[in-house]
Amino acid sequence: MNLYLLLLLISFVCLGLQYEPLAHFTVWTLPAIEHGQWWRILTGNFVHTNFAHLEMNLAALWLIGFIFKPSAKRLAVLLISISFIVGTLLLFTSLTWYVGLSGTLHGLFVSLALKEALEGRKSSWLLFFGVIAKVAWEQTFGAPEETVRLIGAQVAIQAHLIGLCGGCLISMVLWWYQNHREIK
Repeated sequence: MNLYLLLLLISFVCLGLQYEPLAHFTVWTLPAIEHGQWWRILTGNFVHTNFAHLEMNLAALWLIGFIFKPSAKRLAVLLISISFIVGTLLLFTSLTWYVGLSGTLHGLFVSLALKEALEGRKSSWLLFFGVIAKVAWEQTFGAPEETVRLIGAQVAIQAHLIGLCGGCLISMVLWWYQNHREIK
C-alpha cells in the first residue's frame, strides 16, 4: 500500500470515529476496559475531543509522513504498536478517560527520528532531542493553556511520555535486531 493512501485511510477512520454511535463505543475509558471492552485500549487513540483536536493530530500525522517518508508497512506497524503501548500503559496512570492520537504521534515521531539518527543522519538527532525536550517541558510545566482551550480537555501529557518511551524502545529494539542479525 502507498504511504499516502494509508495516511488517507487513517484520516478517514479518525473522522468516522468522531460521530455517534462509534465515538461512544471507542473512547478509552477505564471502567469500560475493566468490564472487558479491551478494544478501547487501541481505539481510544483514534477518537478526538472535537474537530480542532482531530485536525491538529491529523496535520501532525501527515507532517510526520512528509518529513520521514516511512514505508506504509513501517508506519502501520508503528502506529498500531505505539497505540497499543499507549492504551495499555495508560491503565497504570490516574486517568479514567482518554482520547487522541498525540501520544502515538510523539512515539511515531521519536521512533522515526531515532531510526534516521542511528542510520547516520545527524540532523535527525536534533529532531530526536527536540521532541524529548518538548515532553520534558510538559512533564515539568504542563501543557499550554491554549491547547487545553482548543481541544476542550486537559492534555494527557502522560500519553505523550508513554508514546515517547514506547517509540524509543521500538526503534532501539529494531535497530539492535537489524544490526545483530547482520553480524551473524
